[in-house]
Amino acid sequence: MTPSTQVDTANAADVLVEAMREKGTCACVGIDPVVDRLPDGLGEDPATAIEQFTLRVIDAVAELVPAVKFQSACFERHGAAAMVALERTMAHARDKGLVVILDAKRGDIGISAEHYAAAAYEHAGAHWLTASPYLGAETLEPMLRRGGAFILVRTSNPGADDLQTLQLDDGRTLADATADMVHALGRSTIGVHGRSCAGAVVGATRPEAAEALRERMPDAILLMPGIGAQGGSVEACRALCGKDGCGALLPASRSVLWAFEAGDSNWARSVAVAASEMAVQAGEMAGLR
Repeated sequence: MTPSTQVDTANAADVLVEAMREKGTCACVGIDPVVDRLPDGLGEDPATAIEQFTLRVIDAVAELVPAVKFQSACFERHGAAAMVALERTMAHARDKGLVVILDAKRGDIGISAEHYAAAAYEHAGAHWLTASPYLGAETLEPMLRRGGAFILVRTSNPGADDLQTLQLDDGRTLADATADMVHALGRSTIGVHGRSCAGAVVGATRPEAAEALRERMPDAILLMPGIGAQGGSVEACRALCGKDGCGALLPASRSVLWAFEAGDSNWARSVAVAASEMAVQAGEMAGLR
């Protein structure tokens, strides 16, 4: 089973688990291109430069990791041409056999939710989409009918405490209640490998909170940002990977994308080396190699 050919019919959780097992790691490369940091020689037009950079990054990491996560905002800010570049580079990642995550944090009601879901999965070709749960479970269902959704539960940013730790009348925090909703949504989407298509975003910067939330979402794959530049560690995620090693996906963006020095003519090689180091570390930690 390869992600590029099975996304429309296969269970998204199964596709991701099989990709992690095949590559022997739970590492994921985050693609967050910033024009001011791009290497020389990619063109003056931002959309062109971003596309060329992203294509080379994908080629550099495709044999090393199971998945790539595209930060939609980094493309959106440069207009229509960059959005075309996003779709083309997502297609290239699929063609390389990578699981594609579109990090767009969608969430809306009714027909708008259907439109967002169709755009992400059917048009852009994502296997997984990040999603905001704030408008309730019904807004997430159109996504889960089409693929996997990583739903924001306990995020890595400091300001998350403004809402996510608020106490409800029943003693749960808002993050706890969201985790319970994710678990309920995912029950009908569990694949043959025992993982749900309703995943959860839980920051690697909060390992103790993540372990408590894992108990509420035993079947979910956790997308755990915050490794590296934000202070999270791979080792702290060990318990969250589960016995199968596939319970968590660890994205690294800045530490991989910007692993090269200014003027490095072989910058893609430096990206590949950084991705390989992350993949090995995560794979050994999770028991996948």
